Amino acid sequence: MRLRSIGASAAGLMLVTVIGTGCPSGDKGTATRAEQAATRAEDAAKRAESAASRVEAAAQRAEAAAEKAERAFGRSTRK
Repeated sequence: MRLRSIGASAAGLMLVTVIGTGCPSGDKGTATRAEQAATRAEDAAKRAESAASRVEAAAQRAEAAAEKAERAFGRSTRK
């Protein structure tokens, strides 16, 4: 969950930076570069969200395995 907010913050910061620099109407090259930067920021945010999802799933699996091991250990020590 924390990684998602970090990725979203990074993408937002990149987008604000691109918008903050401004795009003069006469300079098409700058507008194109800004659009490319915005696209890269969106892609980075999507990759960060995907990675966060994978990390969250791995954490859930680890937690389930830990609970299973704890139950197994509890049974073996009671005997």
